[in-house]
Formats: sequence, structure tokens, C-alpha cells
Amino acid sequence: MSGDGIDRATVQWYVDTGLVRLLAKADELVETGGEDLLSRRPEVEGANSVFGLVTHCCGVMEHWGGEVIAGRAITRDRAAEFTATGTLAQLEEIVAAQRRRWLEDLGAYEPGEVPRGPVERSEGEPEVITQGFVVLHVIEELFQHLGHVDLTVDLLLER
Repeated sequence: MSGDGIDRATVQWYVDTGLVRLLAKADELVETGGEDLLSRRPEVEGANSVFGLVTHCCGVMEHWGGEVIAGRAITRDRAAEFTATGTLAQLEEIVAAQRRRWLEDLGAYEPGEVPRGPVERSEGEPEVITQGFVVLHVIEELFQHLGHVDLTVDLLLER
């Protein structure tokens, strides 16, 4: 980590670790309970499917990496991320494609610089939002949703 924020190699290690763990949980669910469980929501108010949660994580990366850090115009349907369904192979391809875009989007990453795209500041956040702050937010979201995926797998497998 440099004095200006988290460096690209460290960011990528955490992002890759989060993505690998998300896909491992999806694989565990399919191997243990069948592929139909991947798109099933547990019977808990507000719960999402594993497929939907992982798809949402890719949407997070697309928005914050593509639009905010890289300044690339994107079209995102956040609500549709949570209702997305499909197979494990499709989910693996979605994640692989998003990882490739993420790497491109972070090509000119400068942790201490302001993002190239628009960012709305929430109450309690620093006065100046840096690219380093944004990547930490992405990591936060990936691991938060990894916890949701863990719970979802346990609920669907009735553990």
C-alpha cells in the first residue's frame, strides 16, 4: 500500500479472492443440491438467490470500476441483477467477463486521484472521494455479499 491508498496489485488480490470464493460457494451449492438451487431464493423475506447475488457483485464492479473509476459510460439495471437466473457455467462466464472489464477499467488506476466518472458522496464519507476509496468500497461489497451467499447456501441446503 502506498501513502496515497491501496495499490493495484493489492486491490486485484482482494477482488480475485472475493470472486473465487463467490464462485466456490455457487459450485458447492450446485454440487450438493443441484443446479436449480443456484437461482432459488431462500424462504426468507428479502433474500436473494446465489445467482442474483453474484450477478449483483458484477454490477457493483461494472458501476464503480467502469463508470466511476474509469469514466466509462455504462448501462446498469440494478434491480435485474437480483432477479437474474441461469446455470453455473453462465455465472462463471459473467464473472470472467466482468473480471476482464475490471482489469481494463483499472488500467489507469491512481489511488490518490479523484475518479474520472461521477460519484455521489454519502453522509459520513470523506470530503474528497478518491479512486482508492472507490476500490475499497468494491472490496467491501464483494465480501459483504460473500457473507450473504454463505447464508443463502446454508439456508437452501437446510444446514
